Parts: sequence; C-alpha cells; structure tokens
Amino acid sequence: MTTVQDIMSKDVKVCTLHEPVTAAAKIMRDINCGSVPVCEDKKVVGMITDRDIVLNCVADEKDCSSIHCHEIMTSEVITCSPETDAHECARMMSENQIRRIPVVQNGELVGMCAIGDLATVDIHINEAGDALSHISQPLQ
Repeated sequence: MTTVQDIMSKDVKVCTLHEPVTAAAKIMRDINCGSVPVCEDKKVVGMITDRDIVLNCVADEKDCSSIHCHEIMTSEVITCSPETDAHECARMMSENQIRRIPVVQNGELVGMCAIGDLATVDIHINEAGDALSHISQPLQ
C-alpha cells in the first residue's frame, strides 16, 4: 500500500495570515503551483489560490500588496495525514475538486500531496487522471 508520506513533498512553502497577497503570488510563481497553505506557526489555517487572488483582489482592483492573505484565503481546508492511502487521497482530491492537499500530523503541516505526486506512482495513474478530470467539473 502506498501512503501519502511515500509521495508527498516535504519542503512546503507557506504564507502567514498577515503577509500581503503578493507574497503568496510570488511563492506560486517560484514553485509553479496554484495554491499555498496559510499557516499560523505550523498549523494550517487556510489555503490561498491563484483564483482567490484574481477574483478577490485583482478583479476588484484592490492593491495586492496591502491586502493580507487572511482576507481572501479559504478557511475550510481539506487535509490528510501521512498515513492516508494514496487511493483515498486521490478520491479526496476528486470529491473536493482540489489539486493539492496539506498533509497534517499532530496538528502541524508536514507536507503537501499534489495531483502530480499521485501521477508519479504507476498504480495511481487512473485515479490521478480521474481526480483531475473531476476537478474541472462544477460542484453539485
């Protein structure tokens, strides 16, 4: 059985609640991803996405350097544990239409599992593809 800890990224870049949105955008640019966990110490308190930035900051013509991450982040974060089975993680991504899941142990962020991580494990190619195809569909 392949678990999330076998495939997750351990070097996770995060933002804090009071950092400007531009800090999150720079992380996304630098590591080529569309979402960043927002943490207080090592506890995940939100996720900020490129979509959050565009819809809640840029489209409203707000100054992205003066808006803080906590003002536009999503507070309800789907997480998993390092022991979560990779099949279950793929199902969670598909069901919640997300591409990255923070991996939390004892309340602290220990990694990030992305759709691409699932695709690197041969037995999960179909599930990763299925999850990705469901991500683009509207929520029911």
